[in-house]
Parts: sequence; C-alpha cells; structure tokens
Amino acid sequence: MRLGIFAKTFVRPSLEAVLDAVKAHGVDCVQFNMACAGLPSLPEEIPATVCDQVRGGMGERQMSMAAVSGTFNMIHPDPEKRRQGLRRLRVLARASSALGTGIITLCTGTRDPEDMWRAHPDNNNQDAWGDLNEAMAEALAIAEETDVILAFEPEAANVIDTSVKAANLLAAMRSPRLKVVIDPANLFHRGEIFRMHDIFKEAFELLGPHIVLAHAKDVDSYSRHVAAGNGLLDYDCYLNWLRTIGFEGPLILHGLEEAEVGECLAFLRKKTLGFRPVPR
Repeated sequence: MRLGIFAKTFVRPSLEAVLDAVKAHGVDCVQFNMACAGLPSLPEEIPATVCDQVRGGMGERQMSMAAVSGTFNMIHPDPEKRRQGLRRLRVLARASSALGTGIITLCTGTRDPEDMWRAHPDNNNQDAWGDLNEAMAEALAIAEETDVILAFEPEAANVIDTSVKAANLLAAMRSPRLKVVIDPANLFHRGEIFRMHDIFKEAFELLGPHIVLAHAKDVDSYSRHVAAGNGLLDYDCYLNWLRTIGFEGPLILHGLEEAEVGECLAFLRKKTLGFRPVPR
C-alpha cells in the first residue's frame, strides 16, 4: 500500500522546503493544502504561477498529490460564510488539474460558528441537514463543471457524524462525483471505542464502494485523537477492511506532530507490508 502524509504536517518557510521535508521521510505522496504554497487553505484566487510552482516542485521530486484540501464549514450558521466557501471551492476546483490532482476533500461542517471541527447540538436538527444538502448540491455542480471528485469524511464532530448519515448523503446526492474519505479515528463518539469492530463493519459495508482516500491516525480511551500506533485502534482490523473492499488508494498519515512522523511511518510500513487488496 502506498503511504502518504498531510503536507501541512511540515511547517517550513517555502513550498520547496515542505516538499523536501516530506521526501526526506521516504514519502512521495501527499494530501496537499494551499497553505504550503503561502496561500490561505481555500484562497480567493490561485495564480497560474503558483500552480506551476506546486506541480513543478512535486514533479522534480517525483511526488504525487493524492488530493487537495477544500474544507470549509458547509453548514455554518451564517449563510454568507457558506456562500463564500462555495465561491472559494470553485476557485480551487478550477485550479486542481493544474495543481496535479482530481480530488478535493471536504468537511461537512457544524453549526459551531467559530470552529468547523467542533460539535454542536444543532447539528442534529433537520435544518442543518437541509443546509448541507443545498451546499453539497452546489458543490457537486462545481465538481461537474470542473471535472473533479469531492470526497467528504464522516466525523464525530460534524453534521455527518456516522456512517449511516454518510450513506444517506450519498443516496440523497446520487452523484458519481461524491466520494468518501475514511478515517478510523473519526468514526467514534466518546465512549464508543469499545464497539470498534462493529463500527468498522458498518462503515465499510455501507461506504466501501465510495471510499477513495484512507487516513491514518489513532484514538485513545477518551476518543481524543493521537498519532497512528499510539492509541487503541485495531490497525490490523482496519487494514483488513481496506483489503476486503479492494481499496487501491493511498493511506494518508495525519493528526501528528513532525517529531512523531518517523515512528508513525515505521509503524504503518510494518503494518502494510505485503498489503494486497482482495480482487473484486
């Protein structure tokens, strides 16, 4: 299995220094963030020169871009914030091919007005679901216009916080351009870790055919995120499910400090040694 990493894990003064830091760890695949090129994560504009710099820098190092982050709060309580996010998503989508990827990752969002990674009780309201459907439909129109794939992630703090809700969103949108990022650590609400194998089974049985990216981090007994290999996740079970669904995409390491990268890569390399997807 090909291992990758969030490029943003490495904080450096230039794009070239970020890419060199990734390469120094023997990794040649990244999930990219425009912040690594000195722009906001979701910019108002992306100059062609920046696209050339990113693609050229990765090409010189024989690296590939698995996806680029396009996350914004898709159900922000302020409609103008949602519209702004969609405008910027269009800018990123139009630049994606020049950057070297056809996949943009999304966050389904939360009613929390300050932090799109923080849970909010109103996420469970019907109007939150309605706003998500409206925003996602527009996002998919952008994806169709620009020939990209949008990949969202079920996350315990977001409006799509279970595999069942993720499957419902896929069914509601009915678009071949909407896919899934699977992150084992994000599937658990507090206190659910003891149901790990059942939750994995549900996630992969419901979402397996739609998964295009897999993430690698971990979770402790309080459902706090920690670096891969430093928590309670059964990585053998997780990887076995990826094999079972015939997953052929990259496994992307994130949610860790730079000082933890070497140890976590060694853990994942050992776990994925000889990985072969089950033929479909």
